Amino acid sequence: MPAALVDLVPACDGSDPDVLFDTFGGWASTCGFELYPAQEEALIEVVTGANVILSTPTGSGKSLVALGAHFAALATGRRSYYTAPIKALVSEKFFDLCRVFGADRVGMITGDSSVNPRAPIICCTAEILANMVLRHGPEADADVVIMDEFHFYSEPDRGWAWQVPLLDLPHAQFLLMSATLGDVSRFEVDLTRRTGRSTAVVANTSRPVPLHYSYRETPLHETLSEMLATGDGVRARSQTPVYIVHFTQAAAAERAQSLMSINVCTRAEKDTIADLIGDFRFTTGFGRSLSRFVRHGIGVHHAGMLPKYRRLVERLAQAGLLKVICGTDTLGVGINVPIRTVLFTGLSKYDGSTVRLLKAREFHQIAGRAGRAGFDDAGTVVVQAPEHVIENIKALAKAGDDPKARRKVVRHKPPPRFVSWGQPTYERLVAAPPETLTSSFSVTHSMLLNILDRPGDGCLALRRLLTDNHEPREAQRQHIRRAIAIYRTLLAAGVVERLDRPDTDGRVTRLTVDLQENFALNQPLGPFALGAFELLDRESDTYALDLISIVEATLDDPGAILRAQESKARTEAIAQMKADGLEYEERMARLDEVTYPKPLAELLDGAWQIYGQGHPWVTEFPVRPKSVVRDLWERAMTFVEFVGFYSLARSEGLVLRYLTDAYRALVQSVPDTIKTEELRDLTEWLGELVRQVDSSLIDEWEQLRHPTSQVPVDGPIDETPPPVTANHRAYSILVRNAMFRHVELASLRRYDDLAALDENAGWNADRWRDALAPYFGEHDAIGTGANAHSAALLVVDEGPSGPRSGVAGPSGPRSGVTAPRTWKLRQILDDPDGYHEWAIEATVDLDASDEAGAPVCQVQAVARL
Repeated sequence: MPAALVDLVPACDGSDPDVLFDTFGGWASTCGFELYPAQEEALIEVVTGANVILSTPTGSGKSLVALGAHFAALATGRRSYYTAPIKALVSEKFFDLCRVFGADRVGMITGDSSVNPRAPIICCTAEILANMVLRHGPEADADVVIMDEFHFYSEPDRGWAWQVPLLDLPHAQFLLMSATLGDVSRFEVDLTRRTGRSTAVVANTSRPVPLHYSYRETPLHETLSEMLATGDGVRARSQTPVYIVHFTQAAAAERAQSLMSINVCTRAEKDTIADLIGDFRFTTGFGRSLSRFVRHGIGVHHAGMLPKYRRLVERLAQAGLLKVICGTDTLGVGINVPIRTVLFTGLSKYDGSTVRLLKAREFHQIAGRAGRAGFDDAGTVVVQAPEHVIENIKALAKAGDDPKARRKVVRHKPPPRFVSWGQPTYERLVAAPPETLTSSFSVTHSMLLNILDRPGDGCLALRRLLTDNHEPREAQRQHIRRAIAIYRTLLAAGVVERLDRPDTDGRVTRLTVDLQENFALNQPLGPFALGAFELLDRESDTYALDLISIVEATLDDPGAILRAQESKARTEAIAQMKADGLEYEERMARLDEVTYPKPLAELLDGAWQIYGQGHPWVTEFPVRPKSVVRDLWERAMTFVEFVGFYSLARSEGLVLRYLTDAYRALVQSVPDTIKTEELRDLTEWLGELVRQVDSSLIDEWEQLRHPTSQVPVDGPIDETPPPVTANHRAYSILVRNAMFRHVELASLRRYDDLAALDENAGWNADRWRDALAPYFGEHDAIGTGANAHSAALLVVDEGPSGPRSGVAGPSGPRSGVTAPRTWKLRQILDDPDGYHEWAIEATVDLDASDEAGAPVCQVQAVARL
């Protein structure tokens, strides 16, 4: 086994670059890494203290150079920062560095959590480092800064975060990395001017694994079949795995379905896939589709999937078992899918505002993932001609050389909003270098507050930042005017005050408010929420849900969920208006007022306006009332039911991330002093619901909140969450919700939906209608309010077979227990007269619940008590 890299630090003479280089190079060699020339050049510059701009293709080992920079910093007593654009990339790098340097020497800050923040090696998002630099300026404790995916410098909304450290860390050494940087000569000059260090540009365009490009005018099925069988014509072997690039998640899933007719794998390969999948739990609607796809040798990979599904696809691909992966263009940013061939289905995309052609940077970022170092001698990039062009070529070929027949061919037209492209576009993109990075500097309230709060003359620091950035002069003038306007607003609000003489820290202006830790990064509306909590009536029946609504209003909007809720609300509103006999014009007029649910909207908007008078920066963070967690609770739905109800199968990952963020916010942001037992119940319920769907996000967060010396290692595919019955409190609430779902559907007399809940117990729609008929003969309605949903109306007899405290205790699993563990349930119906003399009686099977990850209830009867 090679020596641990961290153990070699004491043996290095920190003042001798040769020793640093030889030590690191020797360690890399023992690990099986032979340095490429570009890596050697970059590492030599790093250990000698120069800035390095590393612009080499994907697969050329930029991560190893970054590791060498961390090692050199650690050996010379300096602090290093690794930054990346997305939290997932930061988290992945954190665990990688923990394995190399030890958990005690590596920390992480993402805004969600802070782990070992005083460690000598820190992993963080670019915004974290940028705001730290704004707050502390040149005194910020960052000696070596490694910026991964530096092409994000041009991102309109986020590029400022990549620029600020370059502007205000004159003592730091920088390593800027990306496969698609373009012309970086101005960065080379600017970095040298600001830091006084020489700046080396390592821009080797030759790839360790060369790429072969081709443009195909055959139908995709034919193109793919040829790749699966004979390769690209250069080598007589399969060009798999093939990653098929789509520009929407829906298109990726639809493509996987269409490819099921192709025989992708042999019977033996399918058996191997099944063995590796084992008992993996495919719990959702899309999960069942994915199970069919991967067992056929076809993967799907996009951000809308649950994390456990994406990891399953990655693991199967790494094992060489998936021949085809249908994914989106997110392939270009740190996705762990080894591929030999990238196949583009198009060269245009919708970017959120318009359909446009791909930029050269985007094309090369995606294409560069083809070819696996150490596995392939070459990679393949294929671009499919537009589908309507391929159809026309086929039709003309069928017509042959007969001019009359060719004239009669009905030409296929491009789809609506199609942006024209073809082989010339393909040839231009292949030949074009990445576009030159452009500055995306911006000025915000939080930027001014951070700078003015730093020791020294904050106004002078702000002036330097506004006049010596990378913006054109006219843009600088606009930023200066905006900064002046913001500064005057802060003065008028009393948030900032001028001092007659500098204070002990040299400040000439002073903030009159305390900024929370990681200001403007971790829930910027957190302080507003704390104030809004005080507006609620603790004695109200809806107190816990109202508190959740305040927390939800501070979270980012999950667009797909809100659009689905609005669509459902409009559909229901139209149906009701038709039933009420409203004319079309009036229905359309009223429909404009229908939107997704926004609990406490008036209260929150008013409170936000008042809060903003004393805290002007909140204008950058509007309060966003919405109801996702609350809607899920009030409808008493499971995750799968919620996704199905709103047709969100392609956005399961988004739903899970939102619910996880809401759970984190409830745990972190709500003081214990205002929590009620009902709120604690709701928090436990939400955490367990998320954990049973996909525990990875919560488990990783919990590990980061309570770090140990144990760092995750690769192992067999096992995404099984802990038994749902192990958390007695959460399971009891899940049972209550499962029974209340019956109450809600019964109140609406939706007998078919009730039958779907209990089809395995023999309860069809007619049986439900007959069972509830005596109740509705006495009462007009069934209550579904807070009282009906309360624990008071659910009687639970746990008997002698209560839930286990875990899978196994100190003495191992329970032995000698053969009888099924069941609870008896009596869900009392909340009738209008308050007699409470009718109930739905059921049992819940605890062992079956552990298998399903949710309560498995069986209704026995609807009876008078």
